Amino acid sequence: MTTETKSADIQLIQRILPHRYPFLLVDKVIEINGYSSSVGIKNVTMNEPHFQGHFPGTPIMPGVTIVEAMAQTAGVMLGVGMDIIDSELLIYFMNIDNCKFRRKVVPGDVMKMHVETLRGKMGGKIFKFKGVATVDGEVAAEAEFSAYVDLTGEKSK
Repeated sequence: MTTETKSADIQLIQRILPHRYPFLLVDKVIEINGYSSSVGIKNVTMNEPHFQGHFPGTPIMPGVTIVEAMAQTAGVMLGVGMDIIDSELLIYFMNIDNCKFRRKVVPGDVMKMHVETLRGKMGGKIFKFKGVATVDGEVAAEAEFSAYVDLTGEKSK
């Protein structure tokens, strides 16, 4: 594990996460501190498919996608912090606790996802995280979530 602060651009994110459009919900990760904390960025645009129906005329990012963006930020953090890039990394939600939504996230917003590891260790399979999503310094959502880390091997080239 590395302890220096690192970052991840979209190319590195796609080498870690299996998600692709329209479900890749983190554009870059600007801070990765080992596998203990990270800060991701999501540029919210009107072109995203969920805005067609949530809600027509008043587009609001669904809360579940905000929580998913926090979880994807955690996945990138684990990939970089545990040096498991270019692996078949799959992370499955186990539970979501204490989830609260405080402000709308709308097209044009830049959402920052602050994630910290509450429990989990190198080589472990179960992790617990706390995530806080903010827009312009205001809390938009917060949640604690647990995940199962499944590392199944090298990606096919």
